[in-house]
Amino acid sequence: MAKTRPGISGTKPKQGKKDLDSYTIRGTNKVVRVGDCVLMRPSDSGKPPYVARIEKMEADSRNNVKVRVRWYYRPEESLGGRRQFHGAKELFLSDHYDVQSAHTIEGKCIVHSFKNYTKLEDVGAEDYYCRFEYKAATGAFTPDRVAVYCKCEMPYNPDDLMVQCEGCKDWYHPACVGMTIEEAKMLDHFVCSECSEDDFKRSQNGFHPPPVSDIKVEAKRQKR
Repeated sequence: MAKTRPGISGTKPKQGKKDLDSYTIRGTNKVVRVGDCVLMRPSDSGKPPYVARIEKMEADSRNNVKVRVRWYYRPEESLGGRRQFHGAKELFLSDHYDVQSAHTIEGKCIVHSFKNYTKLEDVGAEDYYCRFEYKAATGAFTPDRVAVYCKCEMPYNPDDLMVQCEGCKDWYHPACVGMTIEEAKMLDHFVCSECSEDDFKRSQNGFHPPPVSDIKVEAKRQKR
């Protein structure tokens, strides 16, 4: 059964309603529009806010504003649960739609593509990313396959530090190649057990690579 969220769902259209181009979040000067991603108040105050994308906004004759939203799910809200490669800011765009009171909107956020998220210099509280669409009823994901890395053959988690082999150019978790994170951060270069120093020298091809921090060791930095 599909996950349900608090609020009104499946409301039938009524006369006297008008579509809105924008809505100012209650108690703030922040304006949201159709297509924006928002944080919505959960029924349980102990849980983090829900994340949704606004599909439509309308007001009735009494100026009560409703928003039709498409929910994002956190990994722990999915049927398969959170896995090792899921990042702290990862969301799944679901096929679950609802109609909610606009008063439940707490703030705005940005849901980046996975590619754009990995390019961020710093990750703020309002930054999330999505690389999968999710069917709430079946637990199926699109795409159902993604690239894997390291000896552990896991998809990339942008929160985890990884080191790149200068020979084969594959990426590895320090723990999977017998290193601590501190040791990985101090590397000048890294060659995996499948490659040799000769492979590394040939890969230089007569030019100087970018600084170590740019190509060899990578992890996202999050603002707390």
